[in-house]
Amino acid sequence: MKNTVTTLQKMKQEGQKISMLTCYDYTTACLIEEAQINAVLVGDSLGMTMMGYPDTLSVTMEDMIHHTACVSRGLHDTFLVADMPFLSYQTSVYDAVKNAGRLIKEGHAQAVKLEGGATVCEQIEAIVKADIPVVAHIGLTPQSIHAFGGFKVQGKNEQRALQILEDAKAVERAGAFMVTLECVPDELATLISQELSIPTIGIGAGNGCDGQVLVYQDMLNMFSGIKPKFVKHFANIGEEMKRAFRAYDEEVKAKTFPAAEHNFAIDPEIIQAVKEKLS
Repeated sequence: MKNTVTTLQKMKQEGQKISMLTCYDYTTACLIEEAQINAVLVGDSLGMTMMGYPDTLSVTMEDMIHHTACVSRGLHDTFLVADMPFLSYQTSVYDAVKNAGRLIKEGHAQAVKLEGGATVCEQIEAIVKADIPVVAHIGLTPQSIHAFGGFKVQGKNEQRALQILEDAKAVERAGAFMVTLECVPDELATLISQELSIPTIGIGAGNGCDGQVLVYQDMLNMFSGIKPKFVKHFANIGEEMKRAFRAYDEEVKAKTFPAAEHNFAIDPEIIQAVKEKLS
């Protein structure tokens, strides 16, 4: 079944959990589609996972459009959300609508995601008025990493917990059809999920959310020595890739690859004729 804004909201109403993974390329998109994951997020996390930046702040609109378009070609039934990168929506409502439109028109996304609560409600309202579905993102917002002083759990004191709850209600009123809760205590995230009529997608926010999202490289253990507390390794693909790379290297150097079964044949008379012409 094709996943849409309507079907995702219906899943919350019926108590069904929503699965979401990040994705940044066509090949992975095809695999995620075949696995019947409900939604894909082309996150600005690509700055760290694909481009080697220390954070997400250097990612541009062109980066996001390029990767979103690549992912879109591998999806049919999976719902596609694209992140709005740093300073693509904070500068003005006009910029927010224009850049959201580019992700839909050029990147072929079905929705956009932007970070922030009450402070970006004006942008959310304007984007929604342009008939573009919006996913909000509250709690730990990586684009505000310098303001937070690092990647830290949000909402652990009463004032901050109440603020996150109010932000969640504010983005729902502004028209967001879904909201991501990142690094929020599980009981607070559960309370927020109960208070909202729109789906909540957790990442480091417990099982009380309406769905979950993970960076696919994290859940496949493709980063050596890096494992946030909220990540579960569902497979050890990183080690398997390194094993395959080492085996390839060894066979190339041992001259055992390519073997006869990997080669293309030529008529012996033809190759002999070529050799004679050389002499």
